[in-house]
Amino acid sequence: MSSGPPTYPLHFYTKRRIVTLVEAQGDHLANPNLDLPQGTLGLLILKALSLQPMHGWAISERIHQVTRTALTIPQGSLYPALHKLERRGWVRAEWGVSENNRKAKYYQLTRAGRKQLVAESEDWARLTAAVALVLDMG
Repeated sequence: MSSGPPTYPLHFYTKRRIVTLVEAQGDHLANPNLDLPQGTLGLLILKALSLQPMHGWAISERIHQVTRTALTIPQGSLYPALHKLERRGWVRAEWGVSENNRKAKYYQLTRAGRKQLVAESEDWARLTAAVALVLDMG
């Protein structure tokens, strides 16, 4: 048994003795994790909380569901982001009881958080429109 990294067969597609494409096939090639640009997690959290107050796990699950499982927010990223938003006054937290009868910290948007969500959403729309223009150029 080999102890090295997995290997995948390479398929060469040739036309007129010129190699035109090299493709590695295998379902382990694509990295299922997406790296979020800095500041994006805060925006996603603010948007999730704009719907209703939620505890941390529910926020993570909501983002996971809405993105059709493309984004999974680990606790090690979620809670520091929530605490940062709380320090900035964009969310506030209070203790409550979760659906499974456990003590949980529920987060909700503040008025300042709603204003921040609008501003960041507008910035995000401008940024993605600009990036799309560059990607679409010939």
